[in-house]
Amino acid sequence: MTDQLIAADVVEAENARRRADLQRDYDHLGEQLDRRGIAIDAIRDKVAAFTVAVPSWGVGTGGTRFARFPGPGEPRDIFDKIEDCSVINQLTRATPTVSLHIPWDKADPNRLKQAASRFGLSFDAMNSNTFSDAPGQVHSYKFGSLSHADRDTRQQAVDRNLECIEIGRTIGSKALTVWIGDGSNFPGQVNFTRQFEHYLEAMKAIYAGLPDDWRLFTEHKMYEPAFYSTVVQDWGTNYIIAQELGPKAFCLVDLGHHAPNVNIEMIVARLIQFGKLGGFHFNDSKYGDDDLDAGSIDPYRLFLIFNELVDAELRDAPDFEPAHMLDQSHNVTDPIESLMLSAVEVQRAYCAALLVDRKALAAHQQDNDALMATRMLKTAFRADVEPILAMARIARGGAIDPVATYRAAGYREKAAEIRPAATGGGGGIV
Repeated sequence: MTDQLIAADVVEAENARRRADLQRDYDHLGEQLDRRGIAIDAIRDKVAAFTVAVPSWGVGTGGTRFARFPGPGEPRDIFDKIEDCSVINQLTRATPTVSLHIPWDKADPNRLKQAASRFGLSFDAMNSNTFSDAPGQVHSYKFGSLSHADRDTRQQAVDRNLECIEIGRTIGSKALTVWIGDGSNFPGQVNFTRQFEHYLEAMKAIYAGLPDDWRLFTEHKMYEPAFYSTVVQDWGTNYIIAQELGPKAFCLVDLGHHAPNVNIEMIVARLIQFGKLGGFHFNDSKYGDDDLDAGSIDPYRLFLIFNELVDAELRDAPDFEPAHMLDQSHNVTDPIESLMLSAVEVQRAYCAALLVDRKALAAHQQDNDALMATRMLKTAFRADVEPILAMARIARGGAIDPVATYRAAGYREKAAEIRPAATGGGGGIV
């Protein structure tokens, strides 16, 4: 029996108010899909089985480089973060795993495991931080970490990643995600070739420390905090890294880490084709790496990405086992509410992609019928799949309307009574 921080009677009362209308909407949608040869219950079951990890840092209020405005009931430590993550999963039933960031979340591994187990949670990929300096750190990462000109600084960064692996082994994680902010801000500041050689050498040392059943995810980013050059700047370089390291290395795709208007869904298809897609950090963007809520700006792009994922799933593409995680900064919303809605949006994109008539789409593609091919995608995307998502939630004990139920329970207000008010200050993420 796992603990639940939202009272079961609150969830049931909120569901009771909406259950009859949901059943009518579900039955009506089922009739529509049946005419297209789609069994709605089968789609519901697949959606219910689809999950996405929550980042521990996502439940705190984010910030810009100018300022951060904390909200009430901010988590004080990783154990408060785990409690907030449990609320998200209780109401959505879509986020049973938490992704930790070290050293931000460093604590006794056995305590971490016990805290997660209390709420029926487990741990997703470990994330290492070598892009900022920690208290007591000997060598600074101001001019880089795994690619730093100084060998001792590089070794310190390698050791940080090996520490993440050791913590992960204890708590049950099976993957390590490595993102670095290394690069340069001025022409001539670094030797591009030598810098990348340093990086590959360091990454090979980390790779050698991976357990046999682990995977290593490397993450590319076009810019920031290095604004002239970045060591792992695009998916091509990321693919080279995965090839150089070996079969346990894969490319992680963060939706905000690309130039505006880049065709991310085609990048996803390429990485699937060559067996190197590791997974995703889901968010959305308008201008750059904005870390906005998933699906809040371009839900069609999210759907098109899932169109490629479902295509790979249905044809049993080799080495296809992508990890899914949210990675967002919540500056003006309640982070728990944003993460709940984002988890639902990711499920929505998956659900809609399952509705694509693959046989008809392939025929239109073979006939070079561009209009009908794109119409197949639009038909699936425009379907109102909300009844399927809600039915998938209540089938697993979740809430028909997670945000309304969360507000009715007054969780944020109760947390604010226990957790001291956080003070504002400088910018940066949590």
